[in-house]
Amino acid sequence: MASSGLQLLGFFLTLVGLAATLGATLMVEWKKEGKTNYIYEGLWASCHESGHDTVSCEYHDSVLELHVEFLVTRVVMLLSILLSSVALLISIVGMKCTHFMDGRPKGKSATAMAGGILFMIAGLMTISVTSCFEFGIAVYVSWAGGILTMAGGALLSCRRCWRTRDSESISGNGLFPASNQNSNYV
Repeated sequence: MASSGLQLLGFFLTLVGLAATLGATLMVEWKKEGKTNYIYEGLWASCHESGHDTVSCEYHDSVLELHVEFLVTRVVMLLSILLSSVALLISIVGMKCTHFMDGRPKGKSATAMAGGILFMIAGLMTISVTSCFEFGIAVYVSWAGGILTMAGGALLSCRRCWRTRDSESISGNGLFPASNQNSNYV
């Protein structure tokens, strides 16, 4: 099982990745059109910016008026957020620093690994669905969220990143004979 510090780092990375994914889902800057009057399209609304620094936004009234790419992105981003939330709960149970499942270290390790794998799947979903868009601010935030979620999930699912203290000692590996406590040395 990974060390507590490594698990906490992975957990923190997944929290930041989940927040970035949620922020990117709510952002309007998925698609940008125009040279003087900008039109921003997002998953939930579209905004029109005129040259006088005024912005007017309208929420999408109907699902039928959206392009297919926005519908698919909306569904996959929501599924990614839902999967990350489930992985968050599962990985909390499996982390070394919590008292859930204290008597079962192998089950605790497997639970943390399952949460990490779910995080990696959620991050992969986020990255794959946003790769078809033009480079807007929401796409960059979404990529960052997906990468952080995948990296944190990899750290959480790492079962043997470092060896335990027992296997690190040289005498425990049989390289040196065990010293006899009763021997008399001059």
